[in-house]
Amino acid sequence: KQQHNIMTTAQKTIDTLVEDIYSLFTSNEPTKIPANVLQDFAKDVTDAVVNSLTEERKPRNNLRLSMIGQPARKVWYSVRSTEQEELAGSDYIKFLYGDILEALLVFLSKVSGHKVSDQQKQVVLNDVVGHQDAVVDNVLVDFKSASSFSFKKFTEGMVFKDDPFGYVAQLSAYAQANNAREAGWVVIDKTTGQIAYCPVHQMEMINASQKIDYLRNAIKDSEPPSRCYDDVPDGKSGNMQLAVGCNYCPYKFDCWSDANNGKGLRAFQYANNVKYLTNVDREPNVPELQI
Repeated sequence: KQQHNIMTTAQKTIDTLVEDIYSLFTSNEPTKIPANVLQDFAKDVTDAVVNSLTEERKPRNNLRLSMIGQPARKVWYSVRSTEQEELAGSDYIKFLYGDILEALLVFLSKVSGHKVSDQQKQVVLNDVVGHQDAVVDNVLVDFKSASSFSFKKFTEGMVFKDDPFGYVAQLSAYAQANNAREAGWVVIDKTTGQIAYCPVHQMEMINASQKIDYLRNAIKDSEPPSRCYDDVPDGKSGNMQLAVGCNYCPYKFDCWSDANNGKGLRAFQYANNVKYLTNVDREPNVPELQI
């Protein structure tokens, strides 16, 4: 069989990235995979697995560019606290296959004939250090794996209005450090395998330098800033529970230590998730977890 001839990188633009990746699988002709690209992918996957299993898991108490999109109170705890909630083994596996999927996106981008450069390049903004993912076809890019719900937020532009993980600010910081007027996310849906390129124009970015100054001032205070999110009603039970943005925070137990009249958060195991209640008027008819 003749090998599928991919276009030269000089002919490619990021606008065709998704269709070019899909064509690797749908073409009737096999694709040539450069040996060095395959070796890089194998190394990225190996490093992800090894780091996940062997890396010392302790908080890093310094401000980083990847943090600047997070709420000030969470950043305060991240920088000043020495303790955080212990994650379950399943959480680490979830993070690991997210890293593997992102490595796969880089690999497929290269194999489909697109130019990928400046991977994990260190950048500095206002003396805060970060590491960008890559530049694809001269466009600054962050590679992301996402749930179907989050994937839809990227493709429909809702991430600019509802961004609990601070993706817009993080990419803005990398862009500002590179003096880049545009950037984007290359996102893969972990469930469906769909891929999307979501561009971000300079007008949609935040002023990352100002955000860094704000966070620096916030973490100097001896007391944390106001809470990132208010608690929300748990249906019509009269109980109150954590907002979604708090559920995944590793500092929620310290942050909400005054919940339930000073007793702290109470956790209840429902069929599909754990609910963290800040006030219990009516005892849920499900098991309570010891925390």
